Amino acid sequence: MRVAIVTGAGSGIGKSAALAMLKDGYNVGLVGRRKDMLEKTAAESGARDRAMVLPADLTKDAEVKAVFSEIRSKWGRLDVLFNNAGMGAPAVPMEDLPIEKFREVVNINLVAMFMCTQEAIRIMKAQDPKGGRIINNGSISAHAPRPMSVAYTSTKHAVTGLTKCISLDGRKNDITASQIDIG
Repeated sequence: MRVAIVTGAGSGIGKSAALAMLKDGYNVGLVGRRKDMLEKTAAESGARDRAMVLPADLTKDAEVKAVFSEIRSKWGRLDVLFNNAGMGAPAVPMEDLPIEKFREVVNINLVAMFMCTQEAIRIMKAQDPKGGRIINNGSISAHAPRPMSVAYTSTKHAVTGLTKCISLDGRKNDITASQIDIG
């Protein structure tokens, strides 16, 4: 049995990735804020028995822990984490972006990814055989910023650093990290 968690699985890239993994035979934890959208992904998959709908706000520590605990409890392992949940901010001059919006983007694009990664590593280190893969959704903005995108671009640069650290630190436990930069 192969087990994956996909964050942001209710729409877009996350939904497409979750459907592809379910089609390939994975058991998949579908994570996102909107339960109705996650339910639609599960129904569309044709593999409802292997799709676990896990609505959660990944900026909340307890909800992140609950998602990974539920996966471990039901399936006993985790082979792949696709850190895909994210958001942007309005395209405004940097000096006009409210600090609350900047923090919101940092919390979902970076802090939530870090928390999910921590929980994934805990499972991957303890399972037999140990190891797994963590895939982070970066962005072309990590290499070529767009005007008026300070919050999004800053987090995507940080995702690159996070991915490199996970890759280095995970080696001794057969945990691999990679990043996709769509755009």
